Amino acid sequence: MIKPLQIGSVTLPNNLILAPMAGVTDLPFRLLCKEQGAGLLCMEMVSAKAILYKNKNTKELLTIDPRENPVSLQLFGSDPDIVAGIAHQIEDRPFDILDINMGCPVPKIVNNGEGSALMKNPKLAGEIIKKTVNAVQKPVTVKIRKGFDDDHVNAVEMAKIAEDAGAAAIAVHGRTREQYYAGKADWDIIRQVKEAVSIPVIGNGDLLTPEDVTAMKEQTGCDGFMIARGAQGNPWIFRQILHYFETGEHLEKPSFAEVTQMILRHARMLMDFKGDYIGIREIRKHAAWYTAGYPHSSQLRVKINEVESYEELEELLTEADK
Repeated sequence: MIKPLQIGSVTLPNNLILAPMAGVTDLPFRLLCKEQGAGLLCMEMVSAKAILYKNKNTKELLTIDPRENPVSLQLFGSDPDIVAGIAHQIEDRPFDILDINMGCPVPKIVNNGEGSALMKNPKLAGEIIKKTVNAVQKPVTVKIRKGFDDDHVNAVEMAKIAEDAGAAAIAVHGRTREQYYAGKADWDIIRQVKEAVSIPVIGNGDLLTPEDVTAMKEQTGCDGFMIARGAQGNPWIFRQILHYFETGEHLEKPSFAEVTQMILRHARMLMDFKGDYIGIREIRKHAAWYTAGYPHSSQLRVKINEVESYEELEELLTEADK
């Protein structure tokens, strides 16, 4: 169930993968998930055009810490020459796998013909993958969705195209673009993709517990498990799943004291990486996820949203833990 996974020339220590999430899987959060046992870390998606035009925001998005590997860098774009050219240009950076995003549902991405809009244009998708594979030595993977909408469910077709174009693995989110992240993920489409291709298939959608991993494996036969929202405010999820499959026992939920220590550590890492002003503001959304489900967490979240400094955050959390 939980075992090493081979993606092209890269061997992952286990097949639990932190999904790429814009605004979430930045370097500090990835390091926390790595410490908890994630087998592969996926970076936030980066626009190939933004790198081409030297957008200043891409520097932070492209930063990798030596402690992270194996790590996957995700590009998005709709021009095969630009995506392939940028992939070649950045290949000497210390990532292990290059992923192409064909699943992002955000309107401004889709309206540009990028992300999940490529689900509507399999021919173009295939060209992007093929040119990129030919431009780099590192393994190229692709992340797709079930389809664009319920009338256009084509994950199997897209997976076959990706395999034919030389992709080393494919990740499938069991929702359509129109669903965004609502409703229930359709794991059966992951099974269909697994049966249709010979490259590794990574299942994504509604993986929140060790039992979910078991259920997805049984239903789909997929090779890896990509965890997205299950890791938000819960980097421990990787350790929890690994522990369950090693021992058959559930790890206890972290105590509130452990949670507050993790929030404070995460805040310090964010502030070191992004500066005090941005870092303290970015920890707010993470703190909301970290504290969900604990007593009095809704009142605490209101107060956290008003903190302006690390000292205020520390004081607030220390008080809340009494």
